[in-house]
Amino acid sequence: MTWHLHIDSDRCIGSGMCAGTAPDLFVLDEDRSRPVSEHIPEGDERALEAADICPMLAITVCDADGKEIAPRD
Repeated sequence: MTWHLHIDSDRCIGSGMCAGTAPDLFVLDEDRSRPVSEHIPEGDERALEAADICPMLAITVCDADGKEIAPRD
């Protein structure tokens, strides 16, 4: 199973916090971040951490059924 990563380009300010947290999952392109791949292995907690620390809440992590996964505390 996989998770799906999405970054809302209208919200993203390119802070780079996601790329700093998980450089193999996120990359900065010019002034915005993007996922290296939209599909990642299920359970990769770094994706949830990146979503949690994004200052603009621009990162969404969804399960294989499209249900959003909330960052874990």
